[in-house]
Amino acid sequence: MNENTSHYIYRVEWSQGDNEYVGLCSEFPSLSWLEKDPQKAFSGIMALVAETVEDMERNGEPIPEPLSDRVYSGKILLRTTPELHRKLAVQATEAKVSLNRYLNSHLTSVLP
Repeated sequence: MNENTSHYIYRVEWSQGDNEYVGLCSEFPSLSWLEKDPQKAFSGIMALVAETVEDMERNGEPIPEPLSDRVYSGKILLRTTPELHRKLAVQATEAKVSLNRYLNSHLTSVLP
């Protein structure tokens, strides 16, 4: 297995439609692996990603950088409508916090 494939973001979740667990990789959204057992779904997607990366390397294709290896600045540029901007600014002011802090607290509340 390519050393960097272990740095990719993997997850296993239940697929109601397939009645099985599905293994997924964030950096390779087109790949998945179905199994009745969640550990096998995890192992399966990891092996599939490793095979895919090896194939991409042989063909000289660019390999996605693992999200966990990237350096993030902490800055996000968000474009929105003037109406929504105004509404958010009013809500932040009424909450007596900066717009940045208001948005951060709301984003944090919707993430697991």
